[in-house]
Amino acid sequence: MTLGSAPLTTADLRIVDGARRNSTLMCAPVMAESVDQMLVKMRMAKELGADLVEVRLDFLKNFSPRQDLGVLIKQAPLPTLFTFRPTWEGGQYNGDESKRQEALRLATELGADYVDVELKVAHDFFNSIQGKKSGKVKIIVSSHNYENTPSVEEIGDLVARIQATGADIVKVATTALDITDNARIFQVVVHSNVPMIGLAMGERGLLSRILAAKFGGFLTFGALNGEAVSAPGQPSIKDLLDLYNFRQIGADTKVHGVIGKPIGHSKSPHLYNAAFKSVGFNGIYLPLLVDNVAKYISTYSSPDFVGYSYTIPHKEDGLRCCDEVDPIAKAIGAISCMIRRPDGKLMGYNVDYLGAIAAIEEGLRASNGTPASGSPLAGKLFVVMGAGGAGKALAYGGYEKGARVVVANRTYEKAKELASKVGGQAITLAELKDFHPEEGMILANTTSVGMKPRIDDTPLSKEALKHYSLVFDAIYTPKLTRLLREAQESGATIVYGTEMFINQAFVQFERFTGLPAPKQLIRDVLARNT
Repeated sequence: MTLGSAPLTTADLRIVDGARRNSTLMCAPVMAESVDQMLVKMRMAKELGADLVEVRLDFLKNFSPRQDLGVLIKQAPLPTLFTFRPTWEGGQYNGDESKRQEALRLATELGADYVDVELKVAHDFFNSIQGKKSGKVKIIVSSHNYENTPSVEEIGDLVARIQATGADIVKVATTALDITDNARIFQVVVHSNVPMIGLAMGERGLLSRILAAKFGGFLTFGALNGEAVSAPGQPSIKDLLDLYNFRQIGADTKVHGVIGKPIGHSKSPHLYNAAFKSVGFNGIYLPLLVDNVAKYISTYSSPDFVGYSYTIPHKEDGLRCCDEVDPIAKAIGAISCMIRRPDGKLMGYNVDYLGAIAAIEEGLRASNGTPASGSPLAGKLFVVMGAGGAGKALAYGGYEKGARVVVANRTYEKAKELASKVGGQAITLAELKDFHPEEGMILANTTSVGMKPRIDDTPLSKEALKHYSLVFDAIYTPKLTRLLREAQESGATIVYGTEMFINQAFVQFERFTGLPAPKQLIRDVLARNT
């Protein structure tokens, strides 16, 4: 099953600032031991921007149904959804079943907007409320699967069974064991002819919670804060609204993301979502926890899944999934960016080197006043420390700009292998301290020497640094490494690793959108999030 068959259209990619582009409701689960605490949390939910609150009655201590429901319904600042989840469906309540259903019946009579009833008891519940519920209440009939996500056919059958109970709204929550499980939920939601809440729980199910707005889900759940989640993998209201621009997601919104494992700490969603919003680009950028790249790419083959950044450990696997690969990326053997062209072909690029080389060129121009035409690296002796992925990217980048490349690596064989591909010279790191055939050389460190926590280490002595006019360090934790500090003290221009990250973000933004990058905004967002 792929998402390629879903009827998704490509519309104008510019959106009106601030306009709400979907009808998916933002529901804040409210869990507390007392009615007063619940009311406080409801007011908090309203301030944060929720559309309604899910009142989790199973968390209340000393629950007195008629009195407590009356207060909660009357004083709620937002529409209410009442859930009284039993332990057999993943909740807290383990008391008498008839009393539980009686409380939910009471909620329907007293003016609740929505009441959630589990599929297992839905027939009994509907039989017991005939003619008693208030006109406005809508009954959500729910099914929760804490083991896995079944096939599209099985989910479809489940939806039909839920509909047959007389449900106003269908809710199906499954557990995502792989990021591709979300696609089965989307396939059912997008074709559902009744209002449907379809969510996959767990970290690999984040996609279902955010893209509910794209595929027409009735609601999604957003936690009041990072801790108070009512189900695994639930994002906060703040992240949904401020980080993922949830209200601006529409059926035609283009999906981008960073593919990696782990991915939770990536800063990229902060940068790209803010940048997309600032220029009115109809796109979203998500953290994509991917176990198998080929499976992800073949599943999300819709023309709306259009652009990806690749990070550890998937850069090589990403390259293997491309239809066409930029010659530099092919030479490096890894991609960092993938674009789906309008004809569906997947193009792979390595923009890591562009980020680093652009940062080095900017540093050289600033110090030398070199004119903007032509690369200031042309003809320079460019020493690259390290022959791994980043070392390859820098060596190829320098070679492409006309620099004379020297590769210095711990093992001579790896240095020689890389140097031979860029018409350069190979030496060992041990030899580098005495290597200075000329003054004013350029140095780029791509080793991990000096990275947190070993911030007192340096890959090259201060004495040797006096022969370099510019020193770049790919490390950006810490920003000012010992290598850069000593290079600065020796009179060299220094270029931070953060500049490489920012410059490749500029390049990728332009590849994703076709628009000039809002450079200052991207810099400001990164500064706020590091």
